[in-house]
Amino acid sequence: MRILMLAHSFNSLTQRLWVELGRAGHDVSLEFDVSDAVTIEAVELAKPDVIIAPFLKRAIPETVWRRHKCLVVHPGPLGDRGPAALDWAILEGHEEWGVTVLQAEAEMDAGPVWAHRRFAMRTATKSSLYRNEVTDAAVDAVFEALRVAEPIRPERTWWKPAMTQATRAIDWDTDDTAAVLRKLRASDGTPGVRDGGFYLHDGAAADGLNVCGRPGQWIARQGGRLARATTDGAVWIGHARTAEPGSLKLPAATVLADIAAGLPEQPGHHDIWYDEKDGVGTLHFPFHNGAMSTEQCQRLREAFLAATQRPTKVVVLAGGPDFWCNGIHLGTIEAADSPADESWRNINAMNDLCEAIITCSSHLTVAAMAGNAGAGGVFMALAADMVLARTGVVLNPHYKGMGNLYGSEYWTYLLPKRCGTAAAQALTLARLPIGTEEARDWGLIDAAFGASVAEFRAGVEAFAADLAAKPDIGNHLAGKRLTRLADEAEKSLAAYRAEELEHMKLNFYGFDPSYHVARWNFIRRVPKSRTPLYLARHRNKAQTTSR
Repeated sequence: MRILMLAHSFNSLTQRLWVELGRAGHDVSLEFDVSDAVTIEAVELAKPDVIIAPFLKRAIPETVWRRHKCLVVHPGPLGDRGPAALDWAILEGHEEWGVTVLQAEAEMDAGPVWAHRRFAMRTATKSSLYRNEVTDAAVDAVFEALRVAEPIRPERTWWKPAMTQATRAIDWDTDDTAAVLRKLRASDGTPGVRDGGFYLHDGAAADGLNVCGRPGQWIARQGGRLARATTDGAVWIGHARTAEPGSLKLPAATVLADIAAGLPEQPGHHDIWYDEKDGVGTLHFPFHNGAMSTEQCQRLREAFLAATQRPTKVVVLAGGPDFWCNGIHLGTIEAADSPADESWRNINAMNDLCEAIITCSSHLTVAAMAGNAGAGGVFMALAADMVLARTGVVLNPHYKGMGNLYGSEYWTYLLPKRCGTAAAQALTLARLPIGTEEARDWGLIDAAFGASVAEFRAGVEAFAADLAAKPDIGNHLAGKRLTRLADEAEKSLAAYRAEELEHMKLNFYGFDPSYHVARWNFIRRVPKSRTPLYLARHRNKAQTTSR
């Protein structure tokens, strides 16, 4: 089936559908929703059997939906209508929610329904629910919609408007911790909760603090997080940004530096922690949006080295539930006085971490990817001896989409070692997401399992415990050391790193500003002005035909 996907951006759901539909044998192409004229032209070129809109911010042109079957993915249950469905679901405390695939018509979200799914709500942010439950349900519903012969009309519908900041606003004098967290979670990612001259993001309960204060008072700090008192406790605010247009979302202690300076350090919501069981040490690092700043890379390296000093034989690198890792932190780089210098510091800190994992001779290492990974995060995973991934995870094993960035993290050593030189070149040049089945076919991962994060983690725990208990694990470690010595003799890690960083130096300091422009646009969520040809395959075909 020829499928044209129409989307505002290539977000997590759009990428997952791209992967799954392509894997199922469909001819998939994508067009960013830039304007009516561009969309109409794309449809004429693609000649699709069906148009799927997984993520739009405006209506499909009437000339398109009247002539073509247009399936819109709405993150709400059967009958729900409106542009902020998931926000309302979290704020109102729904225990169950859903996804509906409906046909585009003149009235928003009012068309016939081709498929729908329901799921149990977790206590989680909007972004986390969207990347997991919503995405899984949407994939199932879209595939059903492609099979169904006739749609249905809901017996009852209801409209919920866009959520305003007045609705999201926290009343510190009356809102308890649960209410504050619901508002923060419902506003996670975009737009955040407006609070005076700032937007607040990334909230978590602050339990067990040794300090207290009146509701609304900032009372403590822990790394980049700041704690603020509520009527019955306190919450940690992980990130914030000023209300000025184009402002950057950064650790709250950076944005509110004057407030943070006078607050006492308190233990709290850590972004790195370690646990140990059955001869296995596990490092968790659920960094916000999977990005790793220079300082976070350095702390994670120290934590990894400390884990290798423990009397265990396996170290699991668990990442976080939503992201394993997405590489260097473009936000802290953009905010630096010299983004080029901070880019250089950040990539070197990433390399130091990857080198520690590659050269670990005392333990077998397992990268356990419960969430998506991209760019340097994918290659950091390949530094481990074994790579496991949750079913449904999406990987982006390339850098070039960020202004033709070359990349480092020893990828020129790790990727060909996994899948061969030709395949490594094909993967990095394609600039496309891949699913776990394809990643396993390419050799990037060793196994994929687990429909949910909990199921995957239970499987990883059993796998790692079994690995640690093997009577011949000493032989495995000896073989690992011999392989590393042979690889080093053939070409040193220092040589790979130096060659990669020569390219990166040009990206950061050279005459071509494309990396800096792409980073600026990415951080500020500037919409794409056109669709790249590796996604807009219908335009590629048109160019080929015209020659």
